[in-house]
Amino acid sequence: MIQTHKSLNCLGNLIDLSTPCVMGILNVTPDSFHDGGKYTLERKWLAHAGNMLEAGASFIDIGGYSSRPNAEHISIEEELDRVIPVVKSLITHFPGVLISIDSFRSEVVRTALDLGASMINDISGCHADPKMLPLVAQYQVPVIMMHMKGTPQTMTAHASYENLVEEILFYFSEQIAAARSLGINDLIIDPGFGFAKTTEQNFELLDQLGLFQTLEVPVLVGVSRKSMIYKSLGGSPNEALNGTTALHMSALERGASILRVHDVKEAMECIALYEQLKKVAKHNLA
Repeated sequence: MIQTHKSLNCLGNLIDLSTPCVMGILNVTPDSFHDGGKYTLERKWLAHAGNMLEAGASFIDIGGYSSRPNAEHISIEEELDRVIPVVKSLITHFPGVLISIDSFRSEVVRTALDLGASMINDISGCHADPKMLPLVAQYQVPVIMMHMKGTPQTMTAHASYENLVEEILFYFSEQIAAARSLGINDLIIDPGFGFAKTTEQNFELLDQLGLFQTLEVPVLVGVSRKSMIYKSLGGSPNEALNGTTALHMSALERGASILRVHDVKEAMECIALYEQLKKVAKHNLA
């Protein structure tokens, strides 16, 4: 079992990652692959966020731009219209909530941070918008940098690698160096399961996930209900919870510090059992 102990500073809240934690997904998009259109009304997004926080989520990740393959491109204005009312609503109803903004646009992120959001989740790895890394440096909030080639509209055509893990490690080493040069302290990497990667490549990446510990930053894993699970099992996203849990345990054993999930209760149970197993393994080594 691999676990790198790290912590994150979220607006003065020190988040201890010595025990892995959960990021709950709140998509306010009409076309996300699993929950598109479910949380576009305030009473529904508040109920969902409340349930995730009660189940143990450390962060709520709000996304207004669908990143599923071939997703529709929307304007910055439309993304703001989707995301900002949710940020305001959650901060009002759940004081102290730690909100992550799932966006690759600095204008959306800045607006959310000014309202009290405390983390950035950028699927482009801070490549899409040249203003993003300077913005992170200015606000000194944690940033999740994901690996992707192309865009959500084109990524399926870019799943070609000479050496998958080596190329992704190099990608992150460059982005981490760029972030450190600007004085950014709190970095998380996300290998980008399902983004410009085939099902076989996703499983190779999960198998080799422990290698990403060499980068000495926390690793976030987002496999929840993704096609690598339901296509392998011959089902649908709605039938992929059991498979998700199975892969979550594999990710934890390979050093994942954060699980980004649709189903918080089940992910928290997985972490609890992993911690119990880790405790026994540590005792047996003593």
